Amino acid sequence: MRDLVYPPVVAVLKTLWRYLGLKFNFIGIENIPQKGGAILAINHIGYLDFALAGTAALPSKRYVRFMAKKEIFDHKLAGPLMRGMHHICVDRSNGSSSFVAALRYLRAGEIVGIFPEATISRSFEIKELKTGAVRLAMGSNTPIIPTVVWGSQRIFTKKVKANWKRNKFPISVAFGRPLIVEKGQDVDAAELELRRLMKELLAKVQSEYPDSYEGQRWAPARLGGTAPTPEQVEIEWAEHLQELSEKSRNEEKK
Repeated sequence: MRDLVYPPVVAVLKTLWRYLGLKFNFIGIENIPQKGGAILAINHIGYLDFALAGTAALPSKRYVRFMAKKEIFDHKLAGPLMRGMHHICVDRSNGSSSFVAALRYLRAGEIVGIFPEATISRSFEIKELKTGAVRLAMGSNTPIIPTVVWGSQRIFTKKVKANWKRNKFPISVAFGRPLIVEKGQDVDAAELELRRLMKELLAKVQSEYPDSYEGQRWAPARLGGTAPTPEQVEIEWAEHLQELSEKSRNEEKK
């Protein structure tokens, strides 16, 4: 696959990382295969996760083709770049086309990056996973590499003001040992195993992170931070859905 757009975008990102003063710690790069298809199943804690995970994979001399929502591809600036880097457009109203495209990439020997939580975890814990990564692994006969990004939420995440100052944040990206999913294996069981491995890897990365979590908004409550707990996030989401439902009923009455 010809890559005319990816290299200059990588150069721009590296310039951004230097400007921000990020201190990188890449772990388990040897777990990314030197050739052949593989799936990076990545946790999702901030808007820069895809760029940071892709940067961490560069020492393996592999480019990652990320599955990203259609809205990014529709953007007048980001869209052409996403297509030029051969990322995969995900239209949630028609997910089959993106699944087929990802299968095609994997069978062609590409690395595909996927966020199985589907949305950013505001608690910074591993949420329940969708089964897409497991189904892709079964359909393409490729391994899943559990992948964890940590520290990106300190720069740009959901419902928190972005911080583009030069702060010298530590950023950790860890690639776990490949998970092999056999055809015919129970999908739900495989998804639970993937989540267990991602949670285990995240806990290890968090335990080795150099900065203190106490009282920090970017840190999970479990570690002494002030981020909302998973239970609080669920309550907020339920309240949001209730508000939308009530608004819809009121509009119907008009």
